[in-house]
Amino acid sequence: MNRIYTRTGDKGMTSIHGGFRVPKTDIRIEANGSLDELNVAVGAIRTSLPSGHMWQTRLREIQLNLMALMSLVATLSEQRVHNPNQLSATLVRDLECWIDDINSQCTPPDSFILPGGTPLATLMHQARVTARRAERNLWRLDDLDPVPENILRYINRLSDLFFIMSRHELQHSGCREEVWREFGYKRKQK
Repeated sequence: MNRIYTRTGDKGMTSIHGGFRVPKTDIRIEANGSLDELNVAVGAIRTSLPSGHMWQTRLREIQLNLMALMSLVATLSEQRVHNPNQLSATLVRDLECWIDDINSQCTPPDSFILPGGTPLATLMHQARVTARRAERNLWRLDDLDPVPENILRYINRLSDLFFIMSRHELQHSGCREEVWREFGYKRKQK
C-alpha cells in the first residue's frame, strides 16, 4: 500500500528541489506556501465559473504556471539551471495583454472599492490579496537567495489581474461596486 505520509517532516524539516533539506520555517517554504494558497484561490475561481467560460483556459494556464514557478522557488538559485520547469519568456507580457483586454471592458476606476459584491468577485479579491502576500514573501526570499525577476513581476501582475477581474465581474453582473472613498478624498479639518 502506498501511504501519503513519509514521516520525514516530523522533526520540522522538509525537502526542496535538488534533495536539500531546510526547516519548515524557512522563508522559501513560506513563499511556496503562499504560492500554493494562491493556486487554490485560482482553482476556487475556476470552479465558480461556468464550464466553457472565456476565462477557464487562461486560469488553468495560470495554475500550471504557478506549479512550475513553485518548483523554481523551491530550488536554490545556483541549482535552478538544472530544474526542468522553466517559464516562458513571454509570461509577463502575455499576462499584461490579458489584463489590458479585461480592463478595456470596464469603466475607469475613480474610487477605492470595498471587496465583495458577488461571491465570485470576492474570490477574485481573495486571490488578489493572496498574490500580494506571496509577492512579499518572494521579496523576503530574494533578500537571501535571488528570485528570478520574471517570477516577481508575474506574481505582481497576478494581483492586478484579479483586481480587474473582480471589477469586470461586478460591472458585467449588474452589481454595483461599493465605494469606500473617491480618489483624491481629503479629510475635513476640524
